[in-house]
Amino acid sequence: MTGSSVRAVGWARSLPLDSEVKAARDWAREHLDSLGWTTTAPEAVDAVLLTVSELVTNAHRHAHSNAQLIMTWDQRCLHISVHDTSATLPAPRGPSTERIGGRGMFLVDALADAWEAHPCPHGKTITACFRGPGAAEPVRH
Repeated sequence: MTGSSVRAVGWARSLPLDSEVKAARDWAREHLDSLGWTTTAPEAVDAVLLTVSELVTNAHRHAHSNAQLIMTWDQRCLHISVHDTSATLPAPRGPSTERIGGRGMFLVDALADAWEAHPCPHGKTITACFRGPGAAEPVRH
């Protein structure tokens, strides 16, 4: 790509297995505030923070792993990525009266504009994307 570039800002945080998910939410909220989202897009902030909670909880509870949380803002989309050491890829499951929990990826699917999971040599990374305040709706064919 000649003559084109992407400008982005990003932050990363390691969350040990014994850390509280609230620490991840507080950290994410601080960076969303620095982007101005807490005043311009409070509903998006709520969706991002719930997604952060779900992804970090999944890393701790299901992967029994530390969580590597990365937030990247490229002026169009906020990417929330969480890496853990489990190779098992997630899949959304619908609500059930037969089990407690198991709705995390169902919530992420409902909250994020898009999400995907990728296997890595030492686990997996799940990335959820949120369009920024004032971003245009994607063109769907």
